[in-house]
Amino acid sequence: MKNKDSLPTRSARSKPIALLAAAVAFGFLLLAGRAEAAEYYVAPTGSDSNAGSMAAPFATLQKGNDVAAAGDTVWIRGGTYQLTKQIKLSKSGQSDTQRIKYWAYAQEVPILDFSGYVSTNTAADVPQILVTGNWIHLRGLEIANGKVGASGAHSNSALRSEGASNNTFERLNIHHNFGPGLFISKGTGGNLILNCDSHDNYDKDGSQGDGQNGDGFGVHYQTTGPSTIIRGCRAWVDSDDGYDLISQEVPVTIENSWAIQNGYANGGSVSPSSGNGNGFKVGSSDTGIRHLVQNCVAWKNKAAGFYANHSSGGNTWLNNTSYMNGTQYNMLASPSGDTSSTITLTGALAHKMRNNIGFPNKNANMGGVDTTFNTWDLGITEASSDFASTSDTGATGPRQADGSLPNVDFLKLKAGSPLIDKGTNVGLPFDGSAPDLGAYEYGAVATTGTGGTPGSGGSSAGGSANGGSANGGASAGGTNKGGATAAGGVNAGGSAISLGGSSMGGATLASGGANANTGGNTTPTGGVQGSGGTATVLGGSGPSGNGGSAANVAGSSATAGASSLPPTEASGCSCSTPRRGNDLAGAALAGLMFSAWGLRRRARRAARVS
Repeated sequence: MKNKDSLPTRSARSKPIALLAAAVAFGFLLLAGRAEAAEYYVAPTGSDSNAGSMAAPFATLQKGNDVAAAGDTVWIRGGTYQLTKQIKLSKSGQSDTQRIKYWAYAQEVPILDFSGYVSTNTAADVPQILVTGNWIHLRGLEIANGKVGASGAHSNSALRSEGASNNTFERLNIHHNFGPGLFISKGTGGNLILNCDSHDNYDKDGSQGDGQNGDGFGVHYQTTGPSTIIRGCRAWVDSDDGYDLISQEVPVTIENSWAIQNGYANGGSVSPSSGNGNGFKVGSSDTGIRHLVQNCVAWKNKAAGFYANHSSGGNTWLNNTSYMNGTQYNMLASPSGDTSSTITLTGALAHKMRNNIGFPNKNANMGGVDTTFNTWDLGITEASSDFASTSDTGATGPRQADGSLPNVDFLKLKAGSPLIDKGTNVGLPFDGSAPDLGAYEYGAVATTGTGGTPGSGGSSAGGSANGGSANGGASAGGTNKGGATAAGGVNAGGSAISLGGSSMGGATLASGGANANTGGNTTPTGGVQGSGGTATVLGGSGPSGNGGSAANVAGSSATAGASSLPPTEASGCSCSTPRRGNDLAGAALAGLMFSAWGLRRRARRAARVS
């Protein structure tokens, strides 16, 4: 008979139990980690009764939505899809790394043609594509030719996000539709509109007036949550405004974007009778919130290049260029909820304008503006000879391989320009003794970013750059001078989009970048969030290799995950990738049972030996 001293101690007896618990936990982690997302395919020659594989694709994007779950990718093959009814993207992802992706297949252009579209209610906006799901990513789609409604019919948005949040819209080409191109309504924000085009949209004889609702991009009616960011976009020849933020009660950042000849239609040859025609319409908040517009260019718009639209709380305007618009900058202010009156903003409510170019200097309603170091403050009268070019040829042409804006010389500064080194430091990168005026910093050399460390309060150097920038990036076009790109960036042939915070308000953006020259993604290596800031990561996208990484939106600090390009037909794979939950579950269960059996035997053997 064994005495007490020969029995296993409590500690010894508990070890097998702890090992068993660890094995169980590991098994479940193994099960969760090995579950694979599915890939589905859509093609014009497909059928919705197919399996959705590459060899047997679906016929419609709607079917892709119906079967997709968080983490899945729906690849849309090139070709024209003739559509007569609304597409509803209602499924949601779970996070930035578990988005549902609706991506154009590599090197192909899916054209969603709505020329046969029939609205179900001509008295309301029945969008051609309605997005109600969260955490989705649309990329590489062309959305076009929305059918012109009868005289007096309500306009239809080409793509409308209604109550949805945390979505990414990338490399979309939206054009020739009967209403707004991309309209984001309500939701809790966190959206990113990246490298998208919206042009030639015209609600001819619509119920709100001829051309009155044909905006390029609109963000409206959000009352809570993080900001939406518009970056690297173009809006041209839209019958109303290029960008419109009316009734938006959460700040929006617009950066590194262009607005061209808005307020016109039919390729710019006809001026609608009532379309507003502003490039960037940024205001009309009932709560007096401030938007940020930086490194943007507006030219040949019928009304103002940059318009505050009855703002009651002022906006921040940094390093923008306005050229040959009806008015360059119109800072009209009104009391909240009363657009029939005008007021002069003072103190913290005043518009803040720094380092902007007006060419020529023709502004309006500048009484309530904190304005300094702009061309009109400095008494600079520009000439065409101050710029590398005043011809916008190519500005509405093809984008660069990484999706960034065309690399044209239009309105970039030239050597010896009196606009060089005439600005003031607003927290955006610059070279020389002082920042340059306008959207483009002269002479910069872009390098791939390795991270940045924004300062406290989310107010360190930031901005956006297509073409290179230092310490977070703030100029558009590839002619920035000096410094390595810090907070993020996509490098493609010397052009970089770099992310940073806003020195004048809002979130601080931080992260490493992705090198698109090699066609693949590199792991972001930097991006330390400054205290008080909100870290946001933007992944890059290459013309070949890994198909780019999804981009985080404000409010999330997780690094965007990469997604491989689809297999080519030559690879021999023509199947979708189903989730293998049942197989994994069986394997994991068998492993757990074996582990438990082994641990029990070990415990009994230890007891006998003792």
